[in-house]
Amino acid sequence: MSTTWPELDYLGWRETCSALHLYLQIAGKYRLAHTPWLNHSWNATFYVTPTGLTSSPIPDGPGIEIRFDFLEHRVVGTCGNGRSAMFDLGPSTVAAFRANFVQLITDLGGNPSFSDTPNEVPDPVPFSEDHRDRPYDRDAVARYHQALVAIDRVMARFRTSFIGKSSPVHLFWGALDLAVTRFSGRRAPLHPAGVPSLPDDVAQEAYDREVSSAGFWPGGNGIDYPAFYAYAYPTPAGYRGAPVQPEAAFWHEGLSEFMLPYEAVQSASDPDAALMAFLVSTYEAAADLGEWDRDLLECAQGQPRQVRRHSASLAKDTAAPADGTVEREDGASKGRYRLVIDGTAAEMTYSRAGDGLIIIDHTEVPAALRGRKIGERLVRQAIEDARRENVAIVPLCPFAKAQFDRHPEWHDVLRPSKS
Repeated sequence: MSTTWPELDYLGWRETCSALHLYLQIAGKYRLAHTPWLNHSWNATFYVTPTGLTSSPIPDGPGIEIRFDFLEHRVVGTCGNGRSAMFDLGPSTVAAFRANFVQLITDLGGNPSFSDTPNEVPDPVPFSEDHRDRPYDRDAVARYHQALVAIDRVMARFRTSFIGKSSPVHLFWGALDLAVTRFSGRRAPLHPAGVPSLPDDVAQEAYDREVSSAGFWPGGNGIDYPAFYAYAYPTPAGYRGAPVQPEAAFWHEGLSEFMLPYEAVQSASDPDAALMAFLVSTYEAAADLGEWDRDLLECAQGQPRQVRRHSASLAKDTAAPADGTVEREDGASKGRYRLVIDGTAAEMTYSRAGDGLIIIDHTEVPAALRGRKIGERLVRQAIEDARRENVAIVPLCPFAKAQFDRHPEWHDVLRPSKS
């Protein structure tokens, strides 16, 4: 297993990717047919492993696990009575793959019953009737797997800084996306559904709570290149205009999601950091604009062999002088507030708009400092300075604006609205 980020060329392996997508749907539908429903379809997904993807145990027959091995390029089934079965991945038809899969489940003592209709693909053809020859590019599949391993690593680390309800990092075979989702804890309005080849009740159940979700597509789904995406449901006002990172990220009007081309991450000097910046900044935009209770939901990013500190002791430490002093760097046109703790810096930047007005335009708190009200301390210091200097503030940054919304006692420093 490599931890490097490979180059991916979707157009170069598009036909193999399409075939692999349908093969995963067949195995996924088998799991779906034999596993009790878990909220948001989590009972049907796959998980990244060092060698490929796994279904995890499926309660059918003696208990069956399905693995897609992208190093040896084969499908492997194991079961609770010690038996195993496998067949090779290679040029084939979807119908032939389905027949091989049915035989594998039968050999393991399972019941190979599942829906024969693909989901979330244009012009779906029943698996058993799809006799079109499909290629299998072993090298492209291996690179795709290598990318999944790297992405899974970053997403899993991102997940550790959230105490609230969060999905596993898992691959949905419907759209072939590796995803991780955070939840505010509040109910969401009924989703309009209407996803092609997906039952409306599945889509509506998936979004029955407020979410901030991010994921990765190898290509397709309206784009011809591999990319990361992020969205919120319901979409809060101002979300599409939120400043997100890294610089290559943008709002895609057609998909109504933030997008970040995979190439921008793969070619970055620190790909892990580039992807983490996208995950964090898009989440923070959704949480701040959606007025999530971030103090309750977040914590410092997890570290090996370090137990997460209890929130009561953390709150006590946050107020202690040992947590450092907010420093200010003030220039003629721009300035910033900065707080360094254990060698990690958080900062809030602002611009001057004349002698009596500053505009807070960005707040950045690294994952290691989250859950300690560091961002709030930066805003609070700006307010104290504004009162002393008789300066008004415009909180353009979504985080700063959310802080002002939560603290009406700070509104005396806001620029009066024009009538």
